[in-house]
Amino acid sequence: MFWTVFMQLVFSFLATMAFAITTNVPRKSLIACGLTGTFGWMTYWILLHFDAGTTMSTLAGAFIVAIASFFFAKYKRLPVTIFNVPGIVPLVPGSLAYQAVRNFVLGDYIQAISFSVRVALVAGAIAAGLVLSEVLNHSIRRFREHKENI
Repeated sequence: MFWTVFMQLVFSFLATMAFAITTNVPRKSLIACGLTGTFGWMTYWILLHFDAGTTMSTLAGAFIVAIASFFFAKYKRLPVTIFNVPGIVPLVPGSLAYQAVRNFVLGDYIQAISFSVRVALVAGAIAAGLVLSEVLNHSIRRFREHKENI
C-alpha cells in the first residue's frame, strides 16, 4: 500500500510539472504547480478508493486544485491560472475520451455514448470544482472587506 501511495504522489507531481514546463510557467512556480496537481490528484484518488464515484471525486479534486492555486498565487504573487491549468491535468479524463472516440470509430455507438457521457460529467465536475472554489474565495474576500469597513 505504501508503494502505491508513493507512486501516485510521485507521478501526479511529475505529470503536473511536465505540463507546467511545456506551457512555459515561470521557473519559480514549478514546484508549486507540481504540488497543486498532486493535492488534487491525491484527493481524487483517496475519494475514489472510498467509493465516492468518479464525478464526485473529480469535483473534490478540482476544488482542492483551485484552493491550492489561490494559496500559491498569493504566496508567489502570480496569477491563479498559472497554477490552475497544470493542476487540473491529472484529473482530465483523457483515457475516457480516447475510449469514446475509439468506440465511435469501431461502430459500437452505445458504448461510445456511455463513455462520452462520462467524459462530459467529469469535465463538468472539473469546471464546477473550479467555480465553487472561486465563489468561496470571493465570498471570503467580501466578508473580510465588509468586516473591515464596520
